[in-house]
Amino acid sequence: MTTVDPSVETQPFQAEVSELLHLMVHSVYSETEIFLRELISNASDACDRLRYEAIANPTLIGDGNAPKIRIIPNKKNNTLTIADTGIGMDRQELIDNLGTIARSGTRSFVSRLKEATDGTGLIGQFGVGFYSAFMVAERIVVTSRRAGAEDAWTWASSGGSGFEIASAGTDGAPAPSRGTDIVLYLKADAVKYLEPFEIERIVRSYSDNIQFPIELVPEEGEPRQINSASALWQRPKSELKPEDYAQAYKSLAGAFDEPAMTLHYRAEGRYSYAVLLFAPSAKPFDLFDPARKGKVRLYVRRVFITDDAELLPAYLRFIRGVIDSEDLPLNISREMLQNNPQLAQIRKAVTTRVISELEALAEKQPESFAKIWDAFGSVIKEGIYEDLERREKLLALSRFTTTAGEKRTLKQYVSELKPNQTEIYFLVGDSIERLKSNPKLESAAARGIEVLLLTDPVDAFWTSAPLDFEGKPLKSLSQGDVDFGLVPLLDDGKKQETKPDADEAMIIAVIKSNLGDRVSDVRASQRLTSSASCLVAGSHGPDRELERLLARANRGIGSKPILEINLHHPLVEAIPKAGEKAADLSFLLLEQAQILDGDLPEDPAAFANRLNRLVAGGLSRA
Repeated sequence: MTTVDPSVETQPFQAEVSELLHLMVHSVYSETEIFLRELISNASDACDRLRYEAIANPTLIGDGNAPKIRIIPNKKNNTLTIADTGIGMDRQELIDNLGTIARSGTRSFVSRLKEATDGTGLIGQFGVGFYSAFMVAERIVVTSRRAGAEDAWTWASSGGSGFEIASAGTDGAPAPSRGTDIVLYLKADAVKYLEPFEIERIVRSYSDNIQFPIELVPEEGEPRQINSASALWQRPKSELKPEDYAQAYKSLAGAFDEPAMTLHYRAEGRYSYAVLLFAPSAKPFDLFDPARKGKVRLYVRRVFITDDAELLPAYLRFIRGVIDSEDLPLNISREMLQNNPQLAQIRKAVTTRVISELEALAEKQPESFAKIWDAFGSVIKEGIYEDLERREKLLALSRFTTTAGEKRTLKQYVSELKPNQTEIYFLVGDSIERLKSNPKLESAAARGIEVLLLTDPVDAFWTSAPLDFEGKPLKSLSQGDVDFGLVPLLDDGKKQETKPDADEAMIIAVIKSNLGDRVSDVRASQRLTSSASCLVAGSHGPDRELERLLARANRGIGSKPILEINLHHPLVEAIPKAGEKAADLSFLLLEQAQILDGDLPEDPAAFANRLNRLVAGGLSRA
């Protein structure tokens, strides 16, 4: 320590502080405005500490006034002051808290408490976030008087190698009667932070829910409070009404609809955090943004940290609200957000709770759940593909349009299985109308077998995973072999005629010969009863709809479909005696199957000419 004059002492920073200052300015924070959040959180911490210590020693609040925070811009002097009437600091605390980074006022205070769960609500780590102020200030002067103390002290630094400490009043500036005044001498490129509207914007964004009043003291006019000073999620549910939640939802989400679901609780135990989440009843505009980012805000002890912490999986990105941790460090970085084990546990627990709440809502308030499913069902289904741990629950939550009705559950489906039916059947396409007319449904319909009709683009992806529900595998009607032989027909008297093996083999051979490598195989169909043909995918590789989606994105693997034919259809029966027109009939079977699947024939002109020849010539003369 070196003494410059009898009244002012100059001390070096701790060795790591210079490096910290460099990191703070260039790496830790992407937006300089974060400095105000840090200083306000420190001020809130000081007010909270005063309130707690005053429980045992009421004389600490000598004037009887409740703690508060003031922000004072001064354009003439180019200064911004953040003042609080909290606990304040003595000389040694100023040195310890602002001269080192190994210790912090809050951490030292908490370490002295045997019970730090109720009444503390400590915010921030004073001494670390404080240095973010050097992003905008070329010099900082801190004047503080500890509650109940006679002397006040001033700490000053320009962010170089050290700081000055002196008794307050040596420069003629008034000292607070209690608490701390932080005066920032702003850099030339930071003068925007003297504008009242900019200060209000930052406070509303980051510190609106600080529980102490934050007053803006303009250069002209009366001071006014600029924060709501009410963290609703920290209040007991018994104190809140539905309209309180509705207003909080609209404020937090910036929405105009009413929430379809509200989840409010406090987790206690190894980690402590408050949760207030909402499921909207209408789609937000950015629901299908490729980034798939969530909008749940992370707070640490009522201080906003980020809305990009990925607190819920992407398939729950429609959920809005707040998670407020009591344990995370206030200055948590993006890297820490991604790798913090505590946050990982919070993510897992909250995700499980959200799914459970959706399950309860579906059972007790089906109309409210229907709003969520109508708006976000296609997003929730992403989780069936991505979340192996919760796949069964997400399948149970899902609602489907089927050949038996709308908003059907798999539980309902399984409870109504036909005799000898061992699989859950589905068909994927681009519209309900086209799926309902798809020939692949014919044999299932003849037996009264219910089929899920899936039209969301995500359906082609989640159904590509091996899935089962209550032990019943999900099976596509457009992929692999399907055999309904053991399931009785609805009309017991209606029996399909059989064809000799020789005719079947010959017909298949003729079609294969004509189509060549346009298909991977030709075989008799178990799916068709009235249509002539259909296209299906092989047992391995993507289903038909997924292959089409991948092909549109130039990511298809180019697999050839299988042509299934109905040996009882007149068009197929005509092939053995069609002569030269057998080729036209073979291609017609392929092309009409393509059209029924929503595709165009590879050569539309050749298809039209082929069809014209067949119609003009007449099958009877083939």
